[in-house]
Amino acid sequence: MGEVSLAYGSRSLSFSFDEQYFQILGSEAHLTPLSDPEIGAAIDSPIESPALEEIISAGDSVLIVVSDATRATGSSQSVNLLVRRLIQSGIQPAGISIIFATGIHRSVTPEEKLELLTPFIVQRVQLLDHDAADAAKLIDFGFTNRGTRVELNRALKDFDHVVIIGGIGFHYFAGFTGGRKSVCPGLASTATVEATHMLALDFEQGGRRAGVGTGLLDGNAVHEECEHIADLINPSFTINTVVDERGRIAQLFAGHWREAHRRGCAEYLARHSVKIPAKRDLVIASCGGSPYDINLIQAHKTLDMAAHACREGGTIILLAECRDGLGRADFLKWFEERDSLALETRLQRGYEVNGQTAWALLTKAERFRVLLVSELASQDVKLMRMFPFRSLDEAITQASHTDGAYIMPRGASSLPLVRH
Repeated sequence: MGEVSLAYGSRSLSFSFDEQYFQILGSEAHLTPLSDPEIGAAIDSPIESPALEEIISAGDSVLIVVSDATRATGSSQSVNLLVRRLIQSGIQPAGISIIFATGIHRSVTPEEKLELLTPFIVQRVQLLDHDAADAAKLIDFGFTNRGTRVELNRALKDFDHVVIIGGIGFHYFAGFTGGRKSVCPGLASTATVEATHMLALDFEQGGRRAGVGTGLLDGNAVHEECEHIADLINPSFTINTVVDERGRIAQLFAGHWREAHRRGCAEYLARHSVKIPAKRDLVIASCGGSPYDINLIQAHKTLDMAAHACREGGTIILLAECRDGLGRADFLKWFEERDSLALETRLQRGYEVNGQTAWALLTKAERFRVLLVSELASQDVKLMRMFPFRSLDEAITQASHTDGAYIMPRGASSLPLVRH
């Protein structure tokens, strides 16, 4: 018998399994946390970019863009080192500000700011909050070639330099997280976020637009539009990280905002793709704990990855605590439709970003039997066409696995690919 611990919120659930029938997908034993000197060395060897000290001069002002509490990027380490480095280069602390790229997510709480940045930074550097619905905080940049109206946080124009810090991981329609997403959707208006995310759907043919999907950049309309919008800002420097299961920085790609991100994405895809001989009837997937299962909207990303390994009509057990609930108070309204096709029609009449997430979730609930182990209200889970459970053991007793099963301990970070 084998045993594995599956992260669930801030704790873990142990699971004993028969190794003859169960196979674990995704091993991250190769990820070793980077020390401060190793991070400094990576910043000293930028990808397709001059050295940071050659770009930013003494007396300049710098805006640092960081992710919110729904992302694990190791920012408490990287931002601390970056700020110290800037000050040593002659940048005054008063000339440095940090803004949270929340996009249309909720605001970052004071407690989360301390965790994301450390008390040392919070007490010494000005912190800014983004509000995608506050017109007073936005600047109009006109329209893209695709017709997207570009509205971004005005702080992006108030500083001599913009440094974006993000984390690289899989994203089910933008291809990857990190990079350009710090600007759009991170610091974009609600309307701009909706316009870019809408490109993921093909309202003429139905379903996903061709080229849009996990691990895809070239030909991905969502990625390309967000990248074009970020190019309007042309950030001076970027730091993109890959973190281990405890949220510690294990890899760092610094340099040009586009090229360093692309390099990181290519390496992430190579390391985190998992070849499987065939799909199976049962997949047990943990989001990897907090913040990956902070709410259902974030947890859906793991469900999407698990779907790559599950046979049509099979069962997916999803472990997602969802301590913040659904992620949007109005998320359930989309599940009033009779099926995903009706929901897609509704989106065509009145698109909203989280409506697309609901559509993506509903399509999976129609294709698979989804058993959700969470703290969500049972009636809400049932409305979303999933089956509610409070324990992993209980869910497993309701699942059959005649042809074996896959276990995904960090579901969002492993892309199963059927070996041909």
